[in-house]
Amino acid sequence: MTATALLLRGARLPEGQIRDVLIEDGQVSAVAQAGQLPSACEEMDLSGFLLLPAPAEPHAHLDKALTWDLAGAPPCDLPGAVAAWRGYAEQVTEEDVLVRARRALDELVANGATAVRTHADVLPGPDPLRGLRALLRLREELSERVALQIAVLHIEAPDEVLDEALELGADLLGGCPHLSDDPQAAVARALAIAERHGVGVDLHADENLRPDPKDLLLLAQAVRERDFTHGATASHCVGLGGLDPAEAARIAKEAAASRIGVVALPLTNLYLQGRDTPARTPRGLTAVRALLDAGVPLAGGGDNIRDPFNPVGRADPLETAGLLVAAGHLRLPEAVHAVTTGARTVLGLPAAGPYEGAIADLLAVRADSLSGALGASYPDRIVFKGGRAVSRTTVIREAL
Repeated sequence: MTATALLLRGARLPEGQIRDVLIEDGQVSAVAQAGQLPSACEEMDLSGFLLLPAPAEPHAHLDKALTWDLAGAPPCDLPGAVAAWRGYAEQVTEEDVLVRARRALDELVANGATAVRTHADVLPGPDPLRGLRALLRLREELSERVALQIAVLHIEAPDEVLDEALELGADLLGGCPHLSDDPQAAVARALAIAERHGVGVDLHADENLRPDPKDLLLLAQAVRERDFTHGATASHCVGLGGLDPAEAARIAKEAAASRIGVVALPLTNLYLQGRDTPARTPRGLTAVRALLDAGVPLAGGGDNIRDPFNPVGRADPLETAGLLVAAGHLRLPEAVHAVTTGARTVLGLPAAGPYEGAIADLLAVRADSLSGALGASYPDRIVFKGGRAVSRTTVIREAL
């Protein structure tokens, strides 16, 4: 065994078995029945813990995080949230973003995330990339605890600003076609700029409940027509959830054929969407079952963390999984997959988990089953990145 070996004793795997898990050089090298693996250089007793692949957060807005109280409570719908954030963004500084984003990222890691994709707004004022620079600093600062991907998010920013953002080190290009006067042209422009820089795209798609969602279909068609090979993700897609099942299935198959990953964001979308329809309120959730049935890589994300778009985000991927069960009617293993392996797939990361050959990014949560982990949302957790413990939360509860 190497000096970097770690033996996790007595962990319960997602399928229910009790196993010992040996980690060497950042990967799981052996999984065996308890007591059958020889002693390693270091051991950790995980009796009473459920050992999962570490979650990945596929869609965050760290530059906006923790501004609900600072920006003032908006009218609680998407246009109101956008207006509240734009008003506050005028005064945002690089250091302000760095401090808040660090706090939010610490919460995500403590809850289990070892990889995060965040969007970074092109901000108003003479220095539109100050938020991006803060997140680039944070990416370097916390690289040993979490892998941070950054998508520069724009509405109608000039090409030269987006070129500069990608040259500074942004990983992807974001955008919001549904806010454009010409969504088809917006999608084509995003792909052209991303292609020029050799990066992928992650677009806020169909983030509304209009009866004719177009963004996901436009993206699927454009990816195929351009033979775009750098990776495409569509986030939100809530309009898909309001379609006739046959039409939703047709669009899902188009997305699958174009190898587009879709990120469902139940917490923020259930909060923001449908407020103008008080009777028989439509649900702000994409058609998760149709997407899975079509073979679309599906990820579940938390989106906003207590900012004008959502005052209650807890930065907890297991909360997202629970919402996919309750609101999306996914089975427990499917929901956990969406915030772990599915999320890593959408982010372009290799498989992780307590299985031989996988990356040793792991979450140990004090629970005896998936229902316990999601239903009770136990805070006692140990997070491993590359086989090294990077966070531990222990709670003492007393009955008095």
